[in-house]
Amino acid sequence: MSKVKSMTKQREFRTLVFLVLLFVIVGLVNADFISSGNILNATKNSLLYIVLAVGMTFVLLTGEIDISIGAVLGLSASVSGVILRDGGSIFLAVIIAIMIGGVIGLINGLGVTKLKISSFIMTLGMLEIVRVTQVMFTNGKWVENLPENFKHISRMNMFGINVLTIIVILAVILIHFYLSNSRKGRYFAAIGDNEDGAVLIGIPVNRYKVIAFVISGVLASIAGLIFASQIGFISTTAGLGIEMTVIAAAVLGGVSLRGGIGSVIGAAIGAIIMSSINSALVFLKVPAFWNSAISGSLLIIIVVADALIARRANNRTRKERLNARILNYKEEV
Repeated sequence: MSKVKSMTKQREFRTLVFLVLLFVIVGLVNADFISSGNILNATKNSLLYIVLAVGMTFVLLTGEIDISIGAVLGLSASVSGVILRDGGSIFLAVIIAIMIGGVIGLINGLGVTKLKISSFIMTLGMLEIVRVTQVMFTNGKWVENLPENFKHISRMNMFGINVLTIIVILAVILIHFYLSNSRKGRYFAAIGDNEDGAVLIGIPVNRYKVIAFVISGVLASIAGLIFASQIGFISTTAGLGIEMTVIAAAVLGGVSLRGGIGSVIGAAIGAIIMSSINSALVFLKVPAFWNSAISGSLLIIIVVADALIARRANNRTRKERLNARILNYKEEV
């Protein structure tokens, strides 16, 4: 019973409840929304956001932020798309895309750790640089006519379930166990929780912050490959503004903007919610331009709630420390 009670207090559980309520409420208006086919499609359509949210979680856990992921997605998708369009192999396109994300992530990480640039400013600058690089690389044109075998990857099914969906879900579970159960995996949250304390106990803070940015960049590139496979073409605005949705998804899933708190499972559930909101609006026949307004409103509400929860936790900790000091004083007297 105590385990059940403890589970219900987890941020991830509250996010899961929110997701279920979203489907139930919209399903009451339009029963097609809760059909098995639509639920599977909602999961498939959210893969892009899940992959990005997992990468964002690594960075947020360390107390930093990465808003260059949308541009990394666009550039990686464009470069790999050109390689594939011109007859290159899928393996080569994947390797080049991952290298692009890794290099950009490395630059972000070194800028934050070595040059002591704010992660917001560093990744904002990188966002603009990468966007211009993409336009220059494609001459401002869309990348089209991708080979069918590449586009078929996103449509492959196993037992009626999309293969990419299975792979991404398994990867999220494995990463969750790594971050929560391994000593080195817990370093990311430890850095965000108390960076000075992490330094004192010997955690290589700068190294793990760089690793977090590299992981974010690599996963943004993988998201770019998924995007290219699902859509079949890459525009010059691919991934534009997606970073705000991803941040909202991660925070909605219980990842704190202050660092040190959260899980990739929660972030993945938050990503499904943010993706499902778009399709919910379609089923509710709400104009598409409300998507951005709703996402922005959710982000504000989530951030305010996160700040209030953090303040409440700090007040509780101070109260416990004060009570402990008072008890110790009474015992001494």
